[in-house]
Amino acid sequence: MNKLFKLEENGTNLRTEILAGLTTFFAMSYILFVNPEMLSQTGMPAQGVFLATIIGTVAGTLMMAFYANIPYAQAPGMGLNAFFTYTVVFALGYSWQEALAMVFLCGIISIIVTLTKIRKVIIHAIPESLQYAISGGIGIFLAYIGIKKAGLLKFSIDPGTYTVAGKGADQAQAAITANGMATPGLVDFNNPAVLVALFGIIITVFFVLKKIRGGIILSIIATTLLALATGVVNLSTINFASNNLGAAVKDLGKIFGSALGSKGLGSLFANPARIPEVLLAILAFSLTDIFDNIGTLISTGRKAGIFNIADEEAAKDSSGLQTKMDKALFSDMVGTTVGAIAGTSNVTTYVESAAGIEAGGRTGLTALVVALLFALASLFSPLLAIVPTVAVAPILIIVGIMMLASMRNIRWDDMAEAIPAFFTSIFMGLSYSITHGIAAGFIFYALVKTFKGQAKEVHPIIWVLDALFILNFVSLALA
Repeated sequence: MNKLFKLEENGTNLRTEILAGLTTFFAMSYILFVNPEMLSQTGMPAQGVFLATIIGTVAGTLMMAFYANIPYAQAPGMGLNAFFTYTVVFALGYSWQEALAMVFLCGIISIIVTLTKIRKVIIHAIPESLQYAISGGIGIFLAYIGIKKAGLLKFSIDPGTYTVAGKGADQAQAAITANGMATPGLVDFNNPAVLVALFGIIITVFFVLKKIRGGIILSIIATTLLALATGVVNLSTINFASNNLGAAVKDLGKIFGSALGSKGLGSLFANPARIPEVLLAILAFSLTDIFDNIGTLISTGRKAGIFNIADEEAAKDSSGLQTKMDKALFSDMVGTTVGAIAGTSNVTTYVESAAGIEAGGRTGLTALVVALLFALASLFSPLLAIVPTVAVAPILIIVGIMMLASMRNIRWDDMAEAIPAFFTSIFMGLSYSITHGIAAGFIFYALVKTFKGQAKEVHPIIWVLDALFILNFVSLALA
């Protein structure tokens, strides 16, 4: 182990690396419950997604261990899984198979970007303020989803300001579309599920503030136990015979390879009218993934000395696989591609890896321990049937709050920087769409620069993307 992972060279030892791996695993193991709950809303079998989550996580994390030799773990990204579910499938109307195909293409494209000078062009084309706003906007998006899942909001709609799709016998399952007169408000706290969710939020905040290792997974356990005690979860209604590893493997077979099948890639580009929208969705996946990874690696690796200034500059200016940072980014793209084939959304580097780094992890051995623990976790798929949505909602809120930290780097006193950043972040949350947030931010960035007489400073890539975004909005208006 010492020779393989260069432990002495990195100032660490076997015991420290194992403890660091355990720390990282417990800090991020919540994804085993959150990701299946999120993606299963699209019609994907939850237990199959559970195993796909593990496959994508293990693939990406093993690349970090043996190829990059750094103490980072990967798993399906929070925010990216929400984009997959709520924007691509629910809002845009694509099937989950087509959404997986988009993730697969994102992985392939990102590999090409990482290996060439395209990464340098993209990173320098998009101003840092918008990069920070994208990350913060995803935080708003996640937190809003969490608040809704917790059942804390109700919406009042004025008469005559909404339309109902569905009549007669279908009225009970009709979809209601309201305009801006739909007013949100807090619910009355007389629903047991809402009260359990509120407990979950409070206990999660406590664990996070106390910096208790594995606090997030402990909050899921505590909230689930309360849900069982109060009857929010009724064990008698759960069919445990169909919730086991064998059933999970069978469900995995229903989604494994779907990204490449006739209902995935085979239908994604079948309708020419949808191609611009498909390309923009893939772009949103890719941009979010790239910036999320670079931001996570730099912010967590700088203090610990895992990456130096040369590594950071190489991430922005180099091509190919020259440094540890390059190898880390490549590992992420491999994880995303494998994960898409298995049946999950984009795999990304987890900021929770910082917990293991703080515990002394410095090499790929930490990542190897995490990968092995996730592989062992495949035996616990029956727990998915017990963990309720109200136990997952607090995690979305807390992770969303954590992601908002990136917005501190935006100069809010400079309106030229604040306006595009505001529309990027707010539109992501309130329009329930990462794509629309990126579109709004990019368009306002170009407008601000033009109004200030600085249109020449806008990179041609931004102008091209703005034209595509506007054409997409026009096509939606005419549909």
